[in-house]
Amino acid sequence: MDLIGIQNILDNGAFATLLLTMALFWLGLAAPQTKLFTQLGTVGMAIANLGLAALLLARWLEAGYFPLSNLYESLLFIAWGVTLAGLGFQSQYPRVQDWIGSVTAPVALGIVAFAALSLPPSMQTAQPLVPALKSNWLMMHVSVMLLSYAALMTGSVVAIAFLWVTRGQSQVVLKGNSLGIIGSSSSGGLGLGDTLDNLSYRAIGLGFPLLTIGIVSGGVWANEAWGSYWSWDAKETWSLIVWLVFAAYLHTRITKGWQGRRPAIIASCGFLVVWVCYLGVNLLGKGLHSYGWFF
Repeated sequence: MDLIGIQNILDNGAFATLLLTMALFWLGLAAPQTKLFTQLGTVGMAIANLGLAALLLARWLEAGYFPLSNLYESLLFIAWGVTLAGLGFQSQYPRVQDWIGSVTAPVALGIVAFAALSLPPSMQTAQPLVPALKSNWLMMHVSVMLLSYAALMTGSVVAIAFLWVTRGQSQVVLKGNSLGIIGSSSSGGLGLGDTLDNLSYRAIGLGFPLLTIGIVSGGVWANEAWGSYWSWDAKETWSLIVWLVFAAYLHTRITKGWQGRRPAIIASCGFLVVWVCYLGVNLLGKGLHSYGWFF
């Protein structure tokens, strides 16, 4: 199997497809009366999702282990997770399909572009696993963490969209159960805002328990590999910060009864915190999780 050739075709194809998909969703927002743009955008996102899945599967078959051992593979896995979350929520919230696609497609596009165009070839090549990674915990811990990042990013960018839609309004209060879907009969900025706020809450509500499971499983794996459940490595510290930020968001929603712009601001800040934890620490920091690209 020519892995390099397949990789170049699939990651470049995913980049081109996501670029077109983003344009289609943005056209759908600009011309809401034309549903064709949004429908084609959804098809494009599905194609990109399948292409990324095929690339990860090809690397799995070629290397003989689950493809999450380096930065390139983990970036593509997150992009796959973001497109999967986008497609899933579009099916649940057809009323805001164009908004979901318009914020998730650029995120996935940026991730794929960084992985395919910015990383050195040495970091895109599958390498033999180091002894610490030769464990069943690789699939369990890393995949759950990356899926949690994808869900949390989705919730955060939808919260940013909500803040944009409701700009100029001091507060927006949801009606009824905050976990339900707002009725399709509502119209205008308030109805759209309610739906986006609800969607953001559900996405973060999905990502937070995954993050918790990932942190716990990482502690167990760390104890097996290095003899300590928690060493205050930079990655571990920032994972805790991410957990606290989204715990604060859920706390304000559930116990304080905050709804609308105030918790959405916390969620939108979470987007940056996730990226610092996932990418910033790995590239700029020093520790057990560093890829050592810059230092």
